[in-house]
Formats: sequence, C-alpha cells, structure tokens
Amino acid sequence: MTNGSWILGDRKIDRLGFGAMRLPLAADFDAALGVLRRAVELGADHVDTAAFYHQQGIAANDLIREAAFGPDVVVATKVGPYRGPDDPFPTGQLPADELRREVERNLRELGRDRLDLVYLRPGGLEPADDHSVAERFEILAELRGEGVIRHLGLSHVTLAQVEEARRIAPVVAIQNRFDISQPADTAMLAVCERDGIAYVPYFPLGGFGLPDDPRVAAVAARHGASVPQVLLAGLLALSPVALAIPGTSSRAHLEENMGAAALRLTEADVAELTGPAD
Repeated sequence: MTNGSWILGDRKIDRLGFGAMRLPLAADFDAALGVLRRAVELGADHVDTAAFYHQQGIAANDLIREAAFGPDVVVATKVGPYRGPDDPFPTGQLPADELRREVERNLRELGRDRLDLVYLRPGGLEPADDHSVAERFEILAELRGEGVIRHLGLSHVTLAQVEEARRIAPVVAIQNRFDISQPADTAMLAVCERDGIAYVPYFPLGGFGLPDDPRVAAVAARHGASVPQVLLAGLLALSPVALAIPGTSSRAHLEENMGAAALRLTEADVAELTGPAD
C-alpha cells in the first residue's frame, strides 16, 4: 500500500484499514469470511469491529476469530452501546458495571487474551453530548492496567469528553463521524493533529449511501477514479493523523475501496473537496 502508515499506540499500521460493521450482511458466513481475509491480503492490517456488529446470525467478531489473524493485524473493538436480541441496532447504553463483562465478551468472541484497542462509545446514534465519561472510562483504564487491553480510544464524543478521559488514561484514537465532503468535526481533528492522536472516522464514505456531491464527482473524473476512492484518498490526504476504515460485505466493493491506497490527490483536489459546494 502507498498511502503511508501510522503508529497506533505502539503498533505500526497502514492508514487504510477495514471496518467490519457491514460484513454480516454478506450472503453467508463463508462469503463474509472471504471478504475479510481478502481485505487483509490487500493490506488492511487494522480491522475495526464490535460485539454488537451482527446480522442474520452472522457476527463480525466470530468472523475475525475464524480468520485467525496473527499479531500483525490490529483488531479494534468498541464497548458501551446496548443492543437487545431483537434490536436492529444498539438502542441504549450498558450500565457502567457491565463494561468489564462486555470486554470479556469481546475477548471470548475474538479468541484473544488481549485486546489491541478498545473504544468507549458513550453515545448512540443521536448527536454526542457532554455528559461525563469518567466512571466508564476508569473501568477501561483499570482493564488496561491489568493488561487485558493494550490501548484505549473514544468514539462519538465531544472535545470535553476527550479532555476528561485523557486525565484518566492515554487516548490513542478518536472515532467520530466524518467524511471529506462533510468535514464537520474539524475542531476534534485539529486536537488529534496537535497531540498525535489517530482520527479514525466512521462512515468515511458518507454513511447510508454515497454522497451525491459534484465536487467529489469532478475530482473522480479528473483522476479516472471512483467516488469511494476519492472519498477515502481525500480523507487520507486531508490529515496525516487520519485513518480510514471503510467497510463492505462485497468483494467487488472491497477491491474498489482498497484501490484508494494508490490514489494520490493534490492540495488543489483536497481544497476543492472541502470547499463550498456549488
């Protein structure tokens, strides 16, 4: 891969990784496993997952365990959201005293005795607010001290919550919503750049469908690239601390996404992508 690397805590990884949220939407377990293994073959040595990533009887954590990746593949997971057996997505938050059990669940499902990176996600799908994360983050910090977790991160958080958590334990990564065509979280990105924290957006391809954005289309046409490739390459070009974790259950889409590693955008391209829309 050619889009550079990042030291995540103490682990060197490529900046273009893979998100496992959509993997369970594959036709069956074997098809999903094939996509996951191909992602790593193509250079994705950073895989993002969660115990609540499951659909149709297929769970992302089970796929990762079955793939049996070695220590050269960093696996990040997240805890905090609650998803009941009949919920289509997380609908609430686990009580603080259940976070340890959720970490243990991830260890068991992933077949590991230590988790590389655990994000605390204190909010759901609604906009993040500034409620305290101290009690919950202290539990994860204790587990880090016990050697169960290697590194800690935060997801779907505000600047105030990041400051609060960093007074408790080091934070190596932030995972908030962001894509190059809608760069709304620029203040958080600036803090990550200042302090050397990885910024790992979820929904780097726009979320529930690709953006219909003439700026992205123009840059894609100029480079003979696809819209997903421009969105991913644009994110990586925007900041040296940005990591991309696009997810898919389609092998064809995976190949397309990972092709973004070879796309080199200019400063003018990035300025166009982040500038005002016509």
